[in-house]
Order: sequence, then structure tokens, then C-alpha cells
Amino acid sequence: MSQIKLAFIASQDETALQAKRALENKYPHVPENDADVVVVLGGDGKMLEALRYYIDKPVKVFGMNKGTVGFLMNEFSSDNLLKRIEAATLVTLHPLRMHVETSTGTTKEALAFNEVSLLRETSQTAKLRITIDGTVRMEELLCDGILVSTPAGSTAYNLSAHGPIIPLGAGILALTPISAFRPRRWRGALLQHDAEIKIESLDVRKRPVSATADSTEVRDIKAVSVKEDRSIKLNLLYDPDHNLDERVLKEQFSP
Repeated sequence: MSQIKLAFIASQDETALQAKRALENKYPHVPENDADVVVVLGGDGKMLEALRYYIDKPVKVFGMNKGTVGFLMNEFSSDNLLKRIEAATLVTLHPLRMHVETSTGTTKEALAFNEVSLLRETSQTAKLRITIDGTVRMEELLCDGILVSTPAGSTAYNLSAHGPIIPLGAGILALTPISAFRPRRWRGALLQHDAEIKIESLDVRKRPVSATADSTEVRDIKAVSVKEDRSIKLNLLYDPDHNLDERVLKEQFSP
């Protein structure tokens, strides 16, 4: 394992930068583009940033929490790092690909590792139509918004919107409304991971809606298509006793 080439990156938080300097003094390391394993120091935001950067690079990512939440991260320790990486469990994530058409006819694509979310831009509720695999499943939904969540993102915004927590290997996505007004009792749906989801804004002038893939926002959308992109594989490493499957399970039994 000593032949593994490590690189360290950190968020701009001083505690993360201090941890990076300490690790670089303790372990041999190489530039990011020459690494086999990149050690990410920070929170979930830094991890998502790293995943986007390494999306076309054959590296593994081992995160250690030096941020606020750190759900996607391992616990921080400067000890036995090479042994931890050697014993780590590999988790492969596939992002969602969002394709947006705006009210002016322009288009844009973006990737999301957590969720694609649609939100009203004004005091007016959003008026949306939902189509799954070419079939209209809901002609009209009045709400503050709606989101499509990956299993990895199901404990983030999705959970705060009262969506379900999804085990990583379940092969499903969560479609979760945000403050649904009509139909008031609709709580969302679970969809196969390969479902093609289309959400249309039915009143783009009076009720403008934005769409966001993780941190990429597009304003004044007309329609959004979302589908998992399985051609993209992100390889994350987790301590066996602190892996994502275990944390997802614990979340479901937390008080």
C-alpha cells in the first residue's frame, strides 16, 4: 500500500488547511493530477466540489470531515491513514444529469450528486406537470418546489423536505414535493434509478421557477429533464465501520 500515491486537498477553512499541512508533513504526497487517491479535507460541500472536479479522472476519493455536517466524509484522524485507505470500502456513485430549457428557449445541462431541485422564484406557488418515462403522472402540482434525489443525497435536502431515506444499493430515486399545496396530501414517489423524469413549469410568466443541480442554478425554466447518468462513476472510499450504507441505516433509526 505504500506505493499508493496520495494527494491532499482542503477547503479554505483554517482548520481544514491546518489538517492538510499536518498530513503533508506526515505522509509522502504528489500533485493532485498524479494521485491514485485524493484525500479531501472539509465538509460535504468540499466533497461535492471534488467529485465534480475529478469526474473524468480515474482516482479514488477519501474524505475526512473538517466541516460542519460531513455526511459524505469519514472521521478525521492523522493516524494510520495508509492502513485506513487499504481497508476502506469502495462506494461507486452515479450523478443525475439535468437538462433545462428556459422560458427564452436557451438550454443548459448540469450534474447533481445530491439532488436536482425546482423552486418558485416569487411569492406565487409553482405550477408543475410531472411526466415519468413519457407518461404524464400528475397534470398539475401547486407547490413551493420539487426535488429529485439520489440515494447519497436522500439524507440532505430531501430528508428536510420529509422525503424518504434511500439505501445506496436500492436502485431508486426519490421524487419529493416541497410544501405541496394541491394535491395537499401528495408526499412524492419512489422511482427506478433509470426513470426519465420531466417536470414542466405551466405558467412561466406569472409563476417563474428555478432549477438547481447541487450548486448550479438556472432561472426561469420552462422544462427540466432528469436522468441518472450511469456512464459516470465516482469512486469514494469509506472506513468499513463508518461507510455510507451504515450511516444511511442509522439515519432511519435516529430520534
